[in-house]
Amino acid sequence: MLKRPLALIAALLLILLLSWSLRPRAASDVSRTALIMGTLVEIKGVGLDDKDMEGAISDAFDAMRREEARFSTRIETSQISAINRAITAIEVDPEVLAVLQLGQRISRQSEGAFHPGLGRLLKLWNFEAVSPRVPALSEVNALLPALIGEPVAISGSAVKRLNPDLQLDLGGIAKGYAVDRALAVLRAAGIESASVNAGGDIGLLGGHAERPWKIGIQHPRKTGQLLATLELRDRAVVTSGDYERFFLQDGMRYHHVFDPRTGFPARACQSVSVVTATVAEADALATAAFVLGPIKGLALLERLPDVEGLIVSATGEVEVTSGLKDQIRWR
Repeated sequence: MLKRPLALIAALLLILLLSWSLRPRAASDVSRTALIMGTLVEIKGVGLDDKDMEGAISDAFDAMRREEARFSTRIETSQISAINRAITAIEVDPEVLAVLQLGQRISRQSEGAFHPGLGRLLKLWNFEAVSPRVPALSEVNALLPALIGEPVAISGSAVKRLNPDLQLDLGGIAKGYAVDRALAVLRAAGIESASVNAGGDIGLLGGHAERPWKIGIQHPRKTGQLLATLELRDRAVVTSGDYERFFLQDGMRYHHVFDPRTGFPARACQSVSVVTATVAEADALATAAFVLGPIKGLALLERLPDVEGLIVSATGEVEVTSGLKDQIRWR
């Protein structure tokens, strides 16, 4: 049976921590939630005019729904679904191009550890089933040849799959991009202090009034407990963990972060948290570092500009990038 309570507890902890920063009494929080992209999204704004804040938050939710309509493979009219059906190149929106190009870049930087073409693999494992199962090795191996090399060719605004057996699934980056779009809407509305939390993909605008936002990093093996907290302004934070969506079979934990080279869940980490400028980039890099493991994953995060991270290895050791050490408060 799929274990979801840990992910819900982690999301609730993050939401609670976002509320703990002290602020001047003149400011007030406006917080709303909505179900978008299959996850609970909370948008919180801090300001003086609740009416204007409510309108900006509504517009931010609408922006996220537009991205869901572009990227969701569950929506037949989405542009990703159209690419997956097409045998020739098709024209797509600039937003889709931007996400595909970012995904391709991170795929190259991580030597394929992040891969935007795992659609068929995700369907095979079917974590949405009531009782997920481990597929046969032969079924998994049959899908691996399509994952070799670049997934798509991009020419101008046209996109084509390079292998007809490959199916795009941008779940590991598009949700982060939708959070970035929501933040852009809030910023354009003149909001200076806000947070958007899409199931643990967190984008922060400014601080929480006069103080930084406090973000909790879930302990991957202690339910309901935090490993550490971060105090941040104008940052994005995303955590990938083997405790978010998983099932147990024959005493083995099978989770939703797949190694594209094997078609099976990556085994070298328990969790990876990435802090950077955009949620889309943090989203993809957290997956990439998780798949690479603590040594190569930490090296990837260290060599990229304006990127920091925290990695918990499969055996529980914690590695932190040099630029993040002074920002962490251990629990």
